[in-house]
Amino acid sequence: MTIGFTVEQLTAVASDAVRAPSLHNTQPWRFRLRDGGIELSVDPLRRLPATDPSGWGARMACGAALFNLRLALAVAGTPASVRLRPYPADPNVVARLVPDVPRRPTPIEQSLYGAIGRRFSNRAPFWPDPVPAEVRWRLGEAARAEEGWLELLIGTGAVNAFAEIARSAHRVLERDPAYVAERVAWIRSEPSSDGVPAAAGGPQGEPQDLLPQRGFGGRNRAPGRDFEPEPLVAVLGSAGNTATDQIIAGQALQRVLLTATDAGLSVSMISQPIEVPGAREALRLSLGRFGTPQMGMRIGYGQPGAATPRRPVDEVLDLPVAQA
Repeated sequence: MTIGFTVEQLTAVASDAVRAPSLHNTQPWRFRLRDGGIELSVDPLRRLPATDPSGWGARMACGAALFNLRLALAVAGTPASVRLRPYPADPNVVARLVPDVPRRPTPIEQSLYGAIGRRFSNRAPFWPDPVPAEVRWRLGEAARAEEGWLELLIGTGAVNAFAEIARSAHRVLERDPAYVAERVAWIRSEPSSDGVPAAAGGPQGEPQDLLPQRGFGGRNRAPGRDFEPEPLVAVLGSAGNTATDQIIAGQALQRVLLTATDAGLSVSMISQPIEVPGAREALRLSLGRFGTPQMGMRIGYGQPGAATPRRPVDEVLDLPVAQA
């Protein structure tokens, strides 16, 4: 068994970890090597005080990055044993990974790993093609494999109930000037390594839309390009809502997103009903679920696109200082 991971291994797998999603593409993570283990931490300088005052979004993002880390290490034949929140005195450290018994990657790990670079949030209207039952089952299994749950909303009533909660939460958030200013600050009209490019922001929302759209500077859509009237909406959740539960949910979210990408699906995330506490509780009650909703999603088949940019890996690494 390998004694510990090396700087070269950390650098290689961090390039996959940073492909995880994050609120406004803030990329709120840092990676370091400590006593042969890889440690993943929340970067407090990239927290969103108005959008994410509790740190839920940053922990979800780091959980998604953690799943990518685990996957990249497994595909390299060097799987890791993971301990979540290993240092009570340092809650910013999300996880510590140490080498486990070497083994060959499974076919599922290889397929999911291949989807990392192809995953992106698609905020444009989807095609009307239905998602097959077998693929829906795979999405649910992906969440369960990471100790989460995925509720696929079936029927007009369930989708409309979610839409009303989401629209209500969206209105609450948009009345907060600090929230709006923070979102605008992360829109990028010029090439950048973080934030949301205006071209990837999706079309502007219109009154007839069922689900709310964040204003990321997208253009008005062409006539006849309305969003799908009966979208496949999913809600991902966890057993509880502690910091550890949120990290677990982030891993489950990323596994669902990569499973969807591997199946040729597009996904856009709908976090407004999670960001407003009253809306989150209303959503939980509407689902009749124990546990806590952690993310809403719109899933379907859409136009090919590209992932948003990422910072260079060396900007997110805290490497040991070489001794003179």
